[in-house]
Amino acid sequence: MTQTQTEQKLFTFDEFIEWFPNDGKKYELQNGVIIEMPPATGDHTDIIGFLTDMILEAIHQDKRPYRTSESALVKTPNEPSACIPDMLVINRENLKNEPLWKKQSTLISPESIPLIIEIVSTNWKDDYDRKFYNYEAMGIREYWIVDYAALGGRKYIGKPKMPTIFVCDLVDGEYEMSPFRGTESIISPTFPQLNLTAQKIFDSVVV
Repeated sequence: MTQTQTEQKLFTFDEFIEWFPNDGKKYELQNGVIIEMPPATGDHTDIIGFLTDMILEAIHQDKRPYRTSESALVKTPNEPSACIPDMLVINRENLKNEPLWKKQSTLISPESIPLIIEIVSTNWKDDYDRKFYNYEAMGIREYWIVDYAALGGRKYIGKPKMPTIFVCDLVDGEYEMSPFRGTESIISPTFPQLNLTAQKIFDSVVV
């Protein structure tokens, strides 16, 4: 990730939204600092596309009022931060309670977000640390960390490092992290009917 030229000034969320350019790039607000996010790699895009297909199928099977998004902003409470998750599931029935949705495509309520997925890249600490704690503090009930390239710290994915998917389930206000590797079936609290293993996700990358 690279900091923009606006980093010398700390922005409020409203100032960030007013500044946000229509240039096709992704930006996040991190404690008042505007950050330009690096473009997704092909592998990253492959995995997001595969997961979107799988989750949309589960949504249609259950006839839930959900949709997926790769562009909506999630605003962190109590601090000037907002991010664009790699993928999130939106509960459309709660959008009427989202004051920033219509004009700013921004979600602030955990009831609107059954699931968030982040694909780990070189700035892996964001997904394992900053976003983990922000999503936990917001009360997002399920958060996936997809570390397909085994980039995370050894304290998370072991030594030697192994490609791992963590499903973080919110229990009594704290995330419980369950790792999945290889042919282990992923257990999702939101989508228990998913017929999905970690290896199927990793194999979605074009070789």
